[in-house]
Amino acid sequence: MAISSETKSQIFESLKKLLLNHCNPLVISKNQHEVFEVIGNIETTYGSKKEIVPGMYFASLAIRTDSVVFYFFPTYMHEASFKPLAPNTWKCLKGKTCFHFKKLEQIDTQEIDALMKMGIQSFKKQGWVK
Repeated sequence: MAISSETKSQIFESLKKLLLNHCNPLVISKNQHEVFEVIGNIETTYGSKKEIVPGMYFASLAIRTDSVVFYFFPTYMHEASFKPLAPNTWKCLKGKTCFHFKKLEQIDTQEIDALMKMGIQSFKKQGWVK
């Protein structure tokens, strides 16, 4: 069953609201109609070339053809620590960091809130967030 544009917009806005609740200390790096991204607030080196970036990538949302995706980078580094916090949300995970939402009911605000809090703590320990 195809997902309607209205449903995708509702999912996107719901997830965006959750991310915005945690924006301090994170920084919004993209805020467009179908893309929203937050990064750490400390300049750091990234990649094999050790290029300086304004902040380490933390999370983003994007509206796709068949779903709304929530990329959450902290799970890449510490999957085992995050998985128990969000058993329902984990059912939407495809790969290591990309959660695909096709229904508004799939969004468990308490679980995503817990993921965000733990992710920020992880970034503080890494020195990517003040």
